[in-house]
Amino acid sequence: MKEVYITRLSKFLPNKPVENDEMESILGMVDGKASRARLKILGNNKIKTRYYSLDKEGNSTHSNAEMTATAVNALFDEKYPISNLQLLACGTTSPDQLLPNHAAMVHGLLKCQPVELIAATGACAAGMQAFKYAWMSIRCGNTSNAVSTGSEKFSAWMLAQKFQPEAENLKSLDENPIIAFEKDFLRWMLSDGASAALFQDKPNEEGLSLRVDWVEILSYANDLETCMYAGAIKNTDGSTKGWIDMTPEEWAQHSVFSFKQDTRLLGKNIVPSGAQMWKELVERHNINLDEVDFFLPHLSSEFFRLKIDEEITRLGVHIPLEKWFTNLANVGNVGTASPYLMLEELMNTGRFKKGQKVIMMVPESARFSYAYAQITVV
Repeated sequence: MKEVYITRLSKFLPNKPVENDEMESILGMVDGKASRARLKILGNNKIKTRYYSLDKEGNSTHSNAEMTATAVNALFDEKYPISNLQLLACGTTSPDQLLPNHAAMVHGLLKCQPVELIAATGACAAGMQAFKYAWMSIRCGNTSNAVSTGSEKFSAWMLAQKFQPEAENLKSLDENPIIAFEKDFLRWMLSDGASAALFQDKPNEEGLSLRVDWVEILSYANDLETCMYAGAIKNTDGSTKGWIDMTPEEWAQHSVFSFKQDTRLLGKNIVPSGAQMWKELVERHNINLDEVDFFLPHLSSEFFRLKIDEEITRLGVHIPLEKWFTNLANVGNVGTASPYLMLEELMNTGRFKKGQKVIMMVPESARFSYAYAQITVV
């Protein structure tokens, strides 16, 4: 098996940072009324700024594929041109369309030579599934290089106009046309952007590289019901009914294509399952916790920081908080791109030093999957 190195990292964050008090002016107010939950949600998640691929009037400025292609292009230059690329693995929760897949659309924009493609579509762990595919391809000798990406265009899904048919339907039923908390919650949590990593079978001749030691991903969907979903409604028994079995009228009446989060399930399950997996990985990989220099947890909200810390301490696999690094407050929750954005910031701002060990943790609440990776700076 070959060693695999991340030799370059890049990002693309669209437009200017959006402050908390600007969000509703861009996304709009459902039925013309300010959200009653916005301030509470922002107070918990502690996000100060995020990025939207929208202008101030809510018009789209970039597609998901365009943002991703821009990040990929930034990995290459005259010294190492894109004509070397052999494999493109793209992860996203928010592709621009159902078909063709996201990786194909990005490749179409790159206009480079034919390459192998794979698209991972899901929630946050999809970016790490693409990451692992790129890593495995080189490790087993299938290719000598690969690019993986994480990217999101959530903002267009969260525009008030997308919820207006549901609000009108509630009015006709003499009900309060305020969208349910499960839908309003994610309007104030998510952000847009893209990030990309170049993997190679050799480290950089000059400067640092990141050797990927292992990547582990597990789903707990066998035990846990759906928590975050889109394109479906959830039944009282915990099952879901997908858009394909619904009428167009039902799509509009229930805002079926909006992102929804069962916050009750989120709070109950997201921390314990991920912490238990971390304990098992520490034992399996014989990890010396004292040798971990950086812990990069993908936090959807600062609300979970101390809860994760308490649980991994209880299980005896504690990593001191001073070793944690996140950039959630400044770039927002960019889903599949968030793990890449943390790595990119540390790498490209000179925070890494040779010999350091990095642990990445990416929980996904859609139906509870978790990804971990260990990286050594070389």
